[in-house]
Amino acid sequence: EEAGLSPQAEWLLAEGADSAHMSRSIPIEKALDDALVALYQNGERLRPEQGYPVRLLLPGWEGNMSVKWLRRIKATEEPTHTKDETSKYTDLLPDGRALQFTFEMGVKSVITKPSSTMKLPRTGFYEISGIAWSGAGRIRRVEVSADGGATWAEAALTGEERPKALVRFRLPWEWTGREAVLQSRATDEKGQVQPARKAWLAQYSVNPYHNNSIVSWSVGADGSVKNVYV
Repeated sequence: EEAGLSPQAEWLLAEGADSAHMSRSIPIEKALDDALVALYQNGERLRPEQGYPVRLLLPGWEGNMSVKWLRRIKATEEPTHTKDETSKYTDLLPDGRALQFTFEMGVKSVITKPSSTMKLPRTGFYEISGIAWSGAGRIRRVEVSADGGATWAEAALTGEERPKALVRFRLPWEWTGREAVLQSRATDEKGQVQPARKAWLAQYSVNPYHNNSIVSWSVGADGSVKNVYV
């Protein structure tokens, strides 16, 4: 309202001052909903690596949309189709086509302990723990598997379950010394379930973007932990 936004404006172009001029088109509905222009983080000015002196923050949307080192915001009638939303950050489909403008973060979880490069020193009881999130809202459930997805047990969620925010989960587990494959699977308040890697690949083909599939950690007989694809 203070800027005098044109009634014809349907999109915003956010442009960064970095050497690559990172630029993204943002629907006006999102900008008027919960978008923030941030100067501070945790009570102090933004740090250089966080986008000092000012950055955009779009809750629930993928990080590449929250343009750092923000230099300008321009109202437009259509998306700008910058290089960062045509040649990059698109979803390649198995038939060769690509989806453009994937904004919302998919529901995802990841086990952070135990995880890669860690080693279980002995057999016995351990706590499997990690984080989960969804751009669509709150996390309602996280399940954990120690046998590569054959069986699942519901983990306990800790802390307040806030929309578009991280939540921690934990589950006690007894390691008997046998090889195991640890996985976590999250479900959000809209009923969206974190997909298995094979299901995600069947839908989106191979690309480095927007991957919210299940992460797997292999525990060897010697207690070593490493990432594996299941």
